[in-house]
Amino acid sequence: MTTTSAQSAPAVSGDDARAFLHDFRSMSTFGATAGGGVDRQAGTFVDGQTRTWFRGLVEGHGFDVRYDQVGNQFALLELSPGAPYIAVGSHLDSQPLGGRFDGAYGVLAGAHAAIRLKQRLAAEGTDPAFNIAVINWFNEEGCRFKPSMMGSSVFTGKLPAEQVLATTDPHGTTVREALEAIGTIGDFSLDLAAYLEIHIEQGRSLEDAGLTIGLVESTWGANKYEFVVHGEQAHTGATVIADRHDALLGASSLVVAAREIADEFSTDEHSVITSCGEFTVYPNSPVVVASRVELLVDVRSTDPDVLAAADAELHRRVAEIERKASVRIERGAEHVWAAKAYDEAGMRLAAKSAEALELPYGTVRTLAGHDSTNMKDIVPTIMLFVPSVEGISHNEKELTNDDDMLAGVDLLTEVLGRVVVGDFVSPNG
Repeated sequence: MTTTSAQSAPAVSGDDARAFLHDFRSMSTFGATAGGGVDRQAGTFVDGQTRTWFRGLVEGHGFDVRYDQVGNQFALLELSPGAPYIAVGSHLDSQPLGGRFDGAYGVLAGAHAAIRLKQRLAAEGTDPAFNIAVINWFNEEGCRFKPSMMGSSVFTGKLPAEQVLATTDPHGTTVREALEAIGTIGDFSLDLAAYLEIHIEQGRSLEDAGLTIGLVESTWGANKYEFVVHGEQAHTGATVIADRHDALLGASSLVVAAREIADEFSTDEHSVITSCGEFTVYPNSPVVVASRVELLVDVRSTDPDVLAAADAELHRRVAEIERKASVRIERGAEHVWAAKAYDEAGMRLAAKSAEALELPYGTVRTLAGHDSTNMKDIVPTIMLFVPSVEGISHNEKELTNDDDMLAGVDLLTEVLGRVVVGDFVSPNG
């Protein structure tokens, strides 16, 4: 990571700061958990409550709210009738027992940046070149419905809408049914000229470096697979080891293999991160050898060649595990994105904005997937980070300090202000 030092940020408007923090704390009451986090998985009743609250907030400031066919929520602010739109956003859904900040901070920051900018432009008498759309993307987290980044994947043409609407959760509820139940499905569509997103880092590099802002220069590549390990149900006491086809043994071996691959392929120059999650064991009885296990395996790296090598080793290990555990491993759906750079002109504009506000910043890469990961493939995109305390995320203890949140809103307002007057993309395409 490269860094640039600057002086402390100037004091922000007390009213603006108080308004943002008040709204953030109000938003965090929806799905609040005993441990200080939130649980509002995509398409649930509490997700619907949060969407309704957000709609009321922005409509009170003159936004028009629409929904597309997979539940993406668009808050439209018309500043220049007939002009193209600049989008800014993130997501309001969370992981089970997740943090208050992941995604939700970016949606609210986008709304407050747009509100401030509307007031500033009116006071200055400036005619913007673009309108603004604040977007709450559906199902970024991918915990109730798979895959993650679902709404932005449909928006960018990477997933068919009908396939997504037919996708079911573990209880058999489809996306269409969930969206209809909370009343956030429509037929709206929107052409965008550019996209901006601000997010908590979900890592600790900014905090370790004493920086307030991260300018995201690229994504890590990621290969995410759904595996099904097929065995044979048997009695845990009466069936001798030699006769067993234990699906849980095969799945456990896959978990260990993934961790060993991370250790083997990581170097000082390029890291590899692997993980396994969402085990579903059948029949999940204490006296039955498992007949089937469903799990997800995730391989990520900054370098495409290293990722390819680690991925090849994963699949070599799959064949080896099948032989040793006497099981069959089926590879199901996959979700892949390549390591790819964000727009260099956007990086420069964001750096100038941070310098204008005297905010210390550095360049970082994102290990996690975000909706901007999809958006950067179709429109010029700027991605910004604010620090996460101790790098904790997807956890009720997730925390970003108030001062860092407010600095991020200030920066997003500055960046968005430059973009809507044409400093990033041309309104004429």
